[in-house]
Amino acid sequence: MAHMLIIGGGMAGGTAAATLRDSGFDGEVTVVAAEGHPPYQRPPLSKGFLAGSEGLDAVHLHPADWYAERDITLRTGVAATGLDPAARTVTLADGTELGYDAVLLATGASPRSLPLPGHDLAGVHQLRRIEDSEALKEALQDGGKHLVLIGSGWIGMEVASTARGYGNEVTILERDPVPLAAALGERLGSAFAQMHREHGVDLRTSANVERITGEGRADGVVVDGETVPADLVLVGVGAVPNTALAEAAGLRLHNGIVVDPGLHTSAAGVFAAGDVANAYHPVIQRHLRSEHWANALEGGKVAANSMLGRRAVLDAIPYFYTDQYDLGMELSGYPPLMADADLVIRGDLDAREYIAFWVQGEHVVGGMNVNVWDVNEAVQRLIRSGEAVDLDRLQDPDVPLEDLIPS
Repeated sequence: MAHMLIIGGGMAGGTAAATLRDSGFDGEVTVVAAEGHPPYQRPPLSKGFLAGSEGLDAVHLHPADWYAERDITLRTGVAATGLDPAARTVTLADGTELGYDAVLLATGASPRSLPLPGHDLAGVHQLRRIEDSEALKEALQDGGKHLVLIGSGWIGMEVASTARGYGNEVTILERDPVPLAAALGERLGSAFAQMHREHGVDLRTSANVERITGEGRADGVVVDGETVPADLVLVGVGAVPNTALAEAAGLRLHNGIVVDPGLHTSAAGVFAAGDVANAYHPVIQRHLRSEHWANALEGGKVAANSMLGRRAVLDAIPYFYTDQYDLGMELSGYPPLMADADLVIRGDLDAREYIAFWVQGEHVVGGMNVNVWDVNEAVQRLIRSGEAVDLDRLQDPDVPLEDLIPS
């Protein structure tokens, strides 16, 4: 193979480029990124970078000269506008046509729009890009502002925590009765809600947001007939996979680009990874699209090996972490299985020092450690084992987790 082409400048694309070189591929490697940055990861944008404790070096996967040193062509600030799988070419916005032997679509996702009156006013933010985080940090870092968050997903909750740390007032407006319930269930979602309220956040659930007010610039949000004053508004209501390139090329789509466990799309020589890929997971035997960092990291590695013609399978347990106030958390598990599982708590939920397990029958399908460290590897091994567990021993902190894992 002569030319490997990667479309996308996120974690999946950057990891795939590095994996190609680390695997000994000495042909051409080109990375095309629509944004004007070398490939970067997004978790710091709502965590350390936004809080000012981390710089761009924690965001970028590698310095810009790292790519030149490894003979990787990096084309930033230009979008891919056309894909022809039959001719094996990609067209860029500047008219350039690139041939490829294998191409990876790592085009990511975009923030879901909320077509409310006033959504286009100045002072209304979304958080996806480096520039978005920089703008939010500039607005929040001096404190004394009132931030209104529409939506209470993970990113919104992390921003709320950081905004309070800067000394701002925060109101969260969530349409569902319990925040994070889709990811954690009502009991744990309520625990996160309580934590934010204890830190001074005005968190309103079952909220019907009607419009954003202001003349030229946002100054409030109308919710259930009441106007909540706002110096800035952050809309965080999920993301939509960027499938336009794949759709125009006739690839199979369903909640993203449909791929097999090796991340092959429906077109020969075309692969997809990261937020945009809806991959068949061989363990749970269903397709699963994940927008988390670990999926992009592992997917980039698998895609690179598949592009080289090697047998590779994305079978990692989905993983996510968050930092909010004095809480640190890691979550591993299969969301489709966790949705109908029973919750088992090991530790002190009220003190926020516990491990939560999602148990389906007698099998652990998910685990979340909160302010309990150095256990995630054991949690993942327990999930992967697929073995039946004794529930009494599972919730007993005096029983080492290793004792529950088959040798």
